[in-house]
Amino acid sequence: MKIVHNIFNQIISLENLFLAWKEFRRGKRSKLDVQEFERNLEDNLFNLHLSLKNQTYQHSDYTSFYITDPKLRLIHKARVCDRIVHHAVYLLLYPIFDKSFTFDSYSCRIQKGTHKAVYRLDGFTKKVSQNHFKPCFALKCDIKKFFASINQTVLINQIKQNIKDQDAMWLIQNIISSFKSAERESLLGKLDFRSEI
Repeated sequence: MKIVHNIFNQIISLENLFLAWKEFRRGKRSKLDVQEFERNLEDNLFNLHLSLKNQTYQHSDYTSFYITDPKLRLIHKARVCDRIVHHAVYLLLYPIFDKSFTFDSYSCRIQKGTHKAVYRLDGFTKKVSQNHFKPCFALKCDIKKFFASINQTVLINQIKQNIKDQDAMWLIQNIISSFKSAERESLLGKLDFRSEI
């Protein structure tokens, strides 16, 4: 996989922040917080750029709420400026890391998605069942509280193997370590305990 140096200035450039804004606002223009940010868009993006450049940027706390989709889920929502930073980092890191993902990983990937995953699964089931003449079994599962259970230290160390820009790593660590919750702490405590046994 590619090793990258000097990517920070590209991430925080006004051009990339504006592109990140355009990507982020898609489908969200009717949301009040998005409209409020857009009212002073140039000032907000310029101030965000300066705080990133001066490394005074600090990720805000998340707002938590529940949705039913179809089951009850706890959602943690970052502020608009933070989500723009997420997109700005994503725009430059995605091409670096995408090539290392398994072919059959379909979520949140360019030219992948649910429909392609279903077609691929259909191909596997036809092959295994010999065109639906033999039994075929599939397991559908959801890992409970998966994102809350990710070991942030391990994740950061994996990213550091490819991103050799300390300023970029400062920003990435700022984002990753911004998610804290009692739920996360209790999950990680259990995971750490199991790994010591």
